[in-house]
Amino acid sequence: METIADCAGDPRERTLLVLLPPAFGTPGDFIEHGFVTTIRERKLPVDVIAAGAIADHYLDQSVVARLHAEVIAPARARGYGRLWLGGISIGGFGSLLYRARHDAVDGLLLLAPYLGSRPVLNEVVRAGGLARWQPDADAPRDHERELLTWLQGALTDSDVRARIFVGYGIDDRFAPSIELLANALPQEQVVRAAGGHDWGTWAGLWREVIGRWWYSK
Repeated sequence: METIADCAGDPRERTLLVLLPPAFGTPGDFIEHGFVTTIRERKLPVDVIAAGAIADHYLDQSVVARLHAEVIAPARARGYGRLWLGGISIGGFGSLLYRARHDAVDGLLLLAPYLGSRPVLNEVVRAGGLARWQPDADAPRDHERELLTWLQGALTDSDVRARIFVGYGIDDRFAPSIELLANALPQEQVVRAAGGHDWGTWAGLWREVIGRWWYSK
């Protein structure tokens, strides 16, 4: 994975935030759109690594293994005791899937997270939401259903639920599916704003999400 790091101190005294970009995004986009600047302006003791997961990593389902081996495990070895994972769109999916398979991160910051393909999400909508959804025993055991099954259980755990923050634009094309997650969280951990599925919207959401996240700690 390509990575860009902005680390400013002793790992034992700082929180590490690992960020995954949206489809066709790059680690540099987080710099260009002010995500790191937002953190630095607030003088937060937070280091940032933007990791360049690409479409192929999701298609071959290697994103979790790569992220763990190349970014998360080395960061823990360097001494980071507090580590959060964040992502935008498909990067949000990767962040959730990582958390579903590992306990190596403390929580998640998600912007406009992609939660799965329309046929799978339609199953959840028809059931009346994640709490009522029952995975079809005959359906393929793909990583989308794996994630939704984990999320269904995780949202009943108050500690896990308290460590997921979500932001999205109300005109985002994925808004109806994002609400399956957002409506199950404490609403002080959810940021909604005007806008769609684009960097301008995400940058504005990020400023609000960072504030709610940090001052809830």
